[in-house]
Amino acid sequence: MKIVVADNVFVFVSTAFVLLMSVPALAIFYAGLTKVKSMLNTIVMVVVAFGVVSLLWLMYGYSLTFSEGNGFIGDLSYLFLHGISPSDPAPAAPNLYHYLFLFFQMTFAAIAVALMAGAFVERMKFVSWIVVCIVWATLVYFPVAHWVWGGGWLSHLGTLDFAGGLTIHETSGLGALVGALLLGRRKDAMMLPSSLPLTAIGTGLLWFGWFGFNGGSALAMSPQAVSAAFVTTIAAIVGGVVWMGLEWIKFKKPTSLGLFTGIIAGLATITPASGFVDIGGGVLIGIAGALVCFWAVVWLKNRFKYDDSLDVFGVHGVGGMVGALMLALLAKPDIAGAKGLFYGGGFGQLWSELIGVVAVGVYTVVVSYAIFKVVDLWLGLRVSKEEEQEGLDETIHGEKAYVKEY
Repeated sequence: MKIVVADNVFVFVSTAFVLLMSVPALAIFYAGLTKVKSMLNTIVMVVVAFGVVSLLWLMYGYSLTFSEGNGFIGDLSYLFLHGISPSDPAPAAPNLYHYLFLFFQMTFAAIAVALMAGAFVERMKFVSWIVVCIVWATLVYFPVAHWVWGGGWLSHLGTLDFAGGLTIHETSGLGALVGALLLGRRKDAMMLPSSLPLTAIGTGLLWFGWFGFNGGSALAMSPQAVSAAFVTTIAAIVGGVVWMGLEWIKFKKPTSLGLFTGIIAGLATITPASGFVDIGGGVLIGIAGALVCFWAVVWLKNRFKYDDSLDVFGVHGVGGMVGALMLALLAKPDIAGAKGLFYGGGFGQLWSELIGVVAVGVYTVVVSYAIFKVVDLWLGLRVSKEEEQEGLDETIHGEKAYVKEY
């Protein structure tokens, strides 16, 4: 296959969309949910994670993920982008320029780590967060992405993950849960959003960026790309409406926050399946994502009293796992060849997805626990009680989000 100009234009635009998802979309989505006194710290945590992981990607992350290596991890043949020319075709996508493919995948690696920040806001040391970003990307994201997308053992097993339900949402969600448990609860864990209008803007920008995230993962301007973007929107709409309805029934109020959270749950849940299911599948996945993620956020979190501040595990971790399993049921063969259980595919794909969910989950939890534990022993994970009480904007950055707080 030779380089296709239209495909490169499409993936170039998709790359910009995915970058937008982190900076500024995720940053302001999280900031709007955070107390005023720690808004800037929340934004900086997201942006610095994106920057740090992007640099790691250029140094060795791309090589560990997409070079041949073995079933567990790639080799260092692309160390510091050795031997890669801007005009070369990408081995993993010969229709694309190599630079463009690694640029597109860089934005995925960066947002995977940045997502975790939402579980740690208002109480994590900034230097500890930077160290976690470096080590977690190296030991968790790069190997898992190689397993699924880089020719590793899960890809050979037949595990499918179109745009990151396992590689991004499950890993970041479980990593966030482990870190939140080790950090402990905030002194004031009550939800006090600084700006729900800011969260609304962040939701819209994330949704917009998801067109590049899911649609761009087709790696070509194709019917699959259009279908992936379309079903992504359907799942987001359904997820938001169903979540708001559940909240209305349980709490007697249809809140804006419930609507926004449901939209993100729908987006996260459709991600692994978006390139394989039709519109009906998008509707069902949006419903499943809202139902299960609502249960995780409203019941599971309260039952076990962990302080996942912005529900990274409940929305992204749970959504990614549910979406991967729904893929095995609803994949329609005339879209991308994959045949789900409901379309005569038998249990083979379900078995492959189950192995993927369990393997990625166990590996992520074990390695994340080791990382957070070592960083805690070395630097300490948590700021002092006084810093937490005063807010991290002033104590860490010497700044305020607003000159006067209202």
